[in-house]
Amino acid sequence: MDKEIRTESVLRKDLSLLTATTLVIGMVIGSGIFMKPGKVIEAAGDSTMALAAWGLGGIITIAAGLTVAELGVQIPKTGGIYAYLDEVYGKMWGYLFGWVQTFIYGPATTGALGLYFSTLLLPFFNFPETWKLPVAIAVVAFLGGVNALGAKYGGLIQSAATAAKLVPIILIAVFGLWQGNGQILNMPGGIGETAGMGAAVLATLWAYDGWINVSFVAGEMKNPAKELPRAIITGLAIVMAAYLAINLALFHMLPASEIALLGNRAAGTVAGLLFGEMGGKLISIGILISIFGALNGYILTGARVPFAMAQNGLLPGAQLLGKVHSKSGTPANALLLVVILAAVLMTLGDPDRLTDMAMFIIWAFYILAFAAVFILRKRNPKAKRSYSVPGYPIVPGIAILGSVYIAFSMLVHNPGDALYALGITLAGIPAYMLLRKK
Repeated sequence: MDKEIRTESVLRKDLSLLTATTLVIGMVIGSGIFMKPGKVIEAAGDSTMALAAWGLGGIITIAAGLTVAELGVQIPKTGGIYAYLDEVYGKMWGYLFGWVQTFIYGPATTGALGLYFSTLLLPFFNFPETWKLPVAIAVVAFLGGVNALGAKYGGLIQSAATAAKLVPIILIAVFGLWQGNGQILNMPGGIGETAGMGAAVLATLWAYDGWINVSFVAGEMKNPAKELPRAIITGLAIVMAAYLAINLALFHMLPASEIALLGNRAAGTVAGLLFGEMGGKLISIGILISIFGALNGYILTGARVPFAMAQNGLLPGAQLLGKVHSKSGTPANALLLVVILAAVLMTLGDPDRLTDMAMFIIWAFYILAFAAVFILRKRNPKAKRSYSVPGYPIVPGIAILGSVYIAFSMLVHNPGDALYALGITLAGIPAYMLLRKK
């Protein structure tokens, strides 16, 4: 139970600034930019506030990435946030973060992507809406099976999807801004009562999700003190610019109220207006590939969390979940757990609810990680760091205040889902106590 997380052996410092920047872009861009514009407008109330929400979400994400990068330098252990919380706050907090990733964040993000994928796929084959859940479960189970056969198969899917995901973004942004003539600013969303900016920013964070992996490359950069903040700022700034360009293109082509009404079908509708029925379908296929790749990535990485915890005896059924398949060499049982939990959460039916729950609870734990920078600096005031968060204490302060605001807004405007996520989190405490006794 009290095994220390092993430190990595010395890594080769071969990662260039350009490579690190492209990693940032590739890890962040997924389904959110295609699925969330309508949700953001609905929550924000009008097009101007929606654009502000996308910008604010990007700023909070950049501040968060720069802050967590310092933790990666000060605590050079495998496990990311799991290791940082374990080191700074004690083993229970690290355990609870792993518990949340296993039982809420991983299944909720996987389930949401499965539902988004099926929502866009059904119209291609004129399938009825009642097929949404079965198709979503089927695609998640298929990718779970592919990854169980061997990591190389999941890696092939990921590589192909990463290249394809940029095509629809560039085409919609460029041609939408060129051919559209609609009003962009101060266009009402057509919703009487809005959820507010907190809910709008929370929705954008799904599109920016993936930034946490940026801090893991510090040890492989030639000069992390200079290049890591540049890679984070440049990569996320490019992502933020792409997201704003997509939204401007959508507003240029459709009224804000119609985008809010279309929801996750808005990007596909605009693609049809820009490129005709056939061209629109091709762009929609590109969007499907992007979501498919993101889904594969979440399944591939998400299974490693319960697998690693089980190998350290940190989950119920650890002997089973910590096994490696004898032929494929993959954590097949952990993959099965991810598929089952995602299928259970998908029965809620609304992917936006799942992403809100996932972002709420993961950012609640990020608050502890951001605060850990202040704690470590106080504990070790004379420690030498190859990288320090720029703009300290303002930048980590922005990350903390932004995430507190988001979590508080979720509790106020959507207390049911927030309390549901907190309930599953608190259920990890008796599980931790029981495992510790054993």
